[in-house]
This record gives sequence, structure tokens and C-alpha cells, in this order.
Amino acid sequence: MPIQSRPASPSALRTFTQRLSATPRGARLARRLARFHLDGWGIAYDTELSDAAEAIVGELAANAVTHGRVPGRDFELGLTLLADTLRIEVTDTRGELRPPEEPELPEPEGESGRGLVIVAALAVEWGVGGREVGKTVWAHLPLPQRQ
Repeated sequence: MPIQSRPASPSALRTFTQRLSATPRGARLARRLARFHLDGWGIAYDTELSDAAEAIVGELAANAVTHGRVPGRDFELGLTLLADTLRIEVTDTRGELRPPEEPELPEPEGESGRGLVIVAALAVEWGVGGREVGKTVWAHLPLPQRQ
């Protein structure tokens, strides 16, 4: 599958889209690809924005391969750099399994259930959009103001 980097809309400065296997390996690759492309767009490794974006991509990709997986179908990572916002999208093929609007903290001893809590804490805004097949979970991160 070729890596795609193209303008998504007139207001998008940069866009990256990649389909990945709905496996733990695909989720790890999504995080690495996000950091790589953000660095190429001027959002340096180990900055607050890069770390937050990597965490969000990691959580959304993990949810896509855990809860949104349909055997034989991929998930898709999308990054869009706008003038003042980074938009992160992860699309999977299970439209009937939608995340809750307000994520709740799991039990302290629980081994899972923190992903959307992390996304909600890091993003200024997040949500779910329907598609003909599947759903897209998205999050917005503000870009630092340039002086």
C-alpha cells in the first residue's frame, strides 16, 4: 500500500493517510508513522505536541485493532495539519461499536479502559463520525502559536 501525502482541503497545509493492518503491529506502526511525519512537518520529536499526538494515535489505533477489527479489513490513520490545529483520525470498519461520548475512568485495578480518557485529556476536542462502512474517531490538538 503506498503512503499518501496530499492536501485534503484548501485549508490543509499537510495531510498524511495510510491504511494499516488491524493488528498490534499495525497500531505500533501508526504511532511511528505519526511521529515521523510530524517531525517532517516541523513538529519535532519529544516536544509536548509530538508526545501528545503519539499518545492519541496510539490509543485510537489500539482501540481500532481491539474493538473495531473485522477480520481481513484494515484501519486507516489520517493526519491533517491546519493553520492552528493538528487533526488526528483513525477509521475502522465496525460502525456499530461506537465509543461513549463521555469516557469514564475504569476501576483502579482495571487493566484496560483508559484509552479514551487519555484522548479526552490531551485533545481540545474529540469525537466520532459515521461512514458508509465503519466509523472515524478524531481528535484535535492546538498548534503552538508562532511568534
